[in-house]
Amino acid sequence: MKKYFVALAGLLTATLASVVLAHATVKSDMGLSESKAGSYETYRLQVPTEKPLDTTEVKLFVPTGLTISTFQALVGFDRSVEKNADGIVTTVTWKGKIGQQEFQRFLFSAKNPVQPTTLLFKVYQTYSDGSVVKWEDEDPKGKTPASRVEIK
Repeated sequence: MKKYFVALAGLLTATLASVVLAHATVKSDMGLSESKAGSYETYRLQVPTEKPLDTTEVKLFVPTGLTISTFQALVGFDRSVEKNADGIVTTVTWKGKIGQQEFQRFLFSAKNPVQPTTLLFKVYQTYSDGSVVKWEDEDPKGKTPASRVEIK
């Protein structure tokens, strides 16, 4: 009986850990949460579908100081960008389908800010029922935390 409870506790811990770690995240292409100031980096935005619905749209708000130069083409997704008056990409929206229990990675290359800082990547994830999860909490322990990359 004791082995049963130990196994159940382990399964619950693993399940909860996967839910906590499953949010929309931005990391370097090497899977790191840090990068070098002034350098060019390939970033990956990973978005899992966490509801029993399909994800239909992902909108990334580009942190100030990060300059996106190129995107990896992604079959099945339409991409649009908004730019500021200086021609710098401020938001990127991908429309397509991420099925239930699936995730998608969106790759883009960008030049990092020249000064050390923390980049806060806010992401809005839209589901097939029209509901939107806003991954924008500045507190990393918040319910819907924005992803962070340290520029050193």
